Amino acid sequence: MKTQTTLIDFIIKEWLVIVSGIGLILTSLYTKHFPAYSVEELKVLFILFILFVSVKGLYQSGLILKIAKKIERGRVVPLKLIITTFILSMLVTNDISLIIMVPLTLSFDIKRKDILVILEALAANAGSAFTPFGNPQNLFIYWFYGIHPVSFIRTIAPFSLILIGLLVVSALFLDTDRQKNTKGHLEDQVQKIDKKAYAYGAFLLIDILVILRILPIPVGSLVILFALIFDRKALLVDYTLLLSFLFFFGIAGNLELIIATKINHAGHIFLFSALSSQVISNVPATLLFAKFTPNWEALLWGVNAGGFGSLFGSLANLIAYKIYLTHENTNETVGFTLKFTLIGYVALFVSVVLYFILYTPSFPG
Repeated sequence: MKTQTTLIDFIIKEWLVIVSGIGLILTSLYTKHFPAYSVEELKVLFILFILFVSVKGLYQSGLILKIAKKIERGRVVPLKLIITTFILSMLVTNDISLIIMVPLTLSFDIKRKDILVILEALAANAGSAFTPFGNPQNLFIYWFYGIHPVSFIRTIAPFSLILIGLLVVSALFLDTDRQKNTKGHLEDQVQKIDKKAYAYGAFLLIDILVILRILPIPVGSLVILFALIFDRKALLVDYTLLLSFLFFFGIAGNLELIIATKINHAGHIFLFSALSSQVISNVPATLLFAKFTPNWEALLWGVNAGGFGSLFGSLANLIAYKIYLTHENTNETVGFTLKFTLIGYVALFVSVVLYFILYTPSFPG
């Protein structure tokens, strides 16, 4: 019975790599074609790996946690948490920002923690969309299409800034009624900052410069060398996500042989990528649609908008959802699921309307 439960838990946790692996096998058998990987795709995998290692080391050092706790002190706690989540996600990805912020939020003795966690998940998705290294799909689009960083940020800025503006307004109206005895409880949780934090901070800067093509890719190997010698725990990153990327690269190549066509209409690629993200998540949706369209702007908007909506729209959604429900003081699965889904689809609707307002000429008339 225990073995069966463990297997079910594994399938639920690692469904993405399982589905992508099966998809690669089936499409390879159908096309009778062994997947081939380009140099650019391998570069993306390497950059993701060094970014994961740098962020993992920085997180383990306690520096991010220390900064987050200092920002949370004082009044207007919901506003500070939302803005902190937004900024963190731009720098250390939406997944990591939620791994930090959601447990911190749940440690407060406040009301409406369910709504606050949901708003943080939306803020993480909005913030991570703003930079080429904020989430895996952005990094792939940035490298796959060879986009200039200014063009990238200018294209997605309205999406991120308008959504965080709406979230800030929502946070201001959210009455959490913070208790006075919370401060001491939180201070007890603050760990001592490890000296490795400075090294990983430098490595994160190097990673960003590599992503922006200011430094050559081999320089990124320094973080791997450092971790191998001084901090092997930092190498324990999400290898299943990297493997999922590898599988989806192969699937996209196989589908390119099956579907010998391109999707050129911006409105279509935006809607297709946003809607497919609701089912298969926005990272695999990016890998699949990139091979079929030259319109990176519509794809960038589509997959980041697709991060809202269903729990499967973004892996960050699942992280926030799982942390909240597994916390010892939360026991409202059905209610929280309904709230998460409803608010998520409101954000998706706003994103769709916003896209077609800004890109009206692309909409079929």
